[in-house]
Amino acid sequence: MRRVILITFFALFMFGCAKSDWRTASREPAGIAIPLSQTQAAIEFYAADAFSWRGWFAVHTWFALKEEGAQQYTVYEVVGWGVDKGRKALRIYKTDTPDRYWYGAKPEKFLSITGERAQKLIPKIAEAAERYPWADEYTLFPGPNSNTFPAWIGLQVPELELEMPFSAIGSGYAK
Repeated sequence: MRRVILITFFALFMFGCAKSDWRTASREPAGIAIPLSQTQAAIEFYAADAFSWRGWFAVHTWFALKEEGAQQYTVYEVVGWGVDKGRKALRIYKTDTPDRYWYGAKPEKFLSITGERAQKLIPKIAEAAERYPWADEYTLFPGPNSNTFPAWIGLQVPELELEMPFSAIGSGYAK
């Protein structure tokens, strides 16, 4: 009987909790980003449940920067896909939709700074991102991972007063 319970739990854990197939999971914008039509500078940090079974206890975090008058956000995030094939873990790209669902999971903003304060901090954040020591590495646990990167940025730019979500497993690796 105990064996049946363990096998059932394992099967649910491994196969029963994925929100969907990653190829078809939503990547639509959540509608929580500051609109591009607002010309002020913006810094936004997001967290969404990690994909599949990891979402039971962990989040994926990333951030976006928009300089005053910019027509797009610059998104900064760390992902593990492709690192084993030589791709960098740190991904930096331009987009109109920095608040996209993380493979089916709706993001939440956990830090938002706008206006003059954001404009002053953006160069510091961008420069710190260029110095990220684990840009080519990704380890699910204990890190470095997607949560290590924003936490490390917060340590490099203390003026952000960044507080990572409790479930940002790997954020402590940066200390």
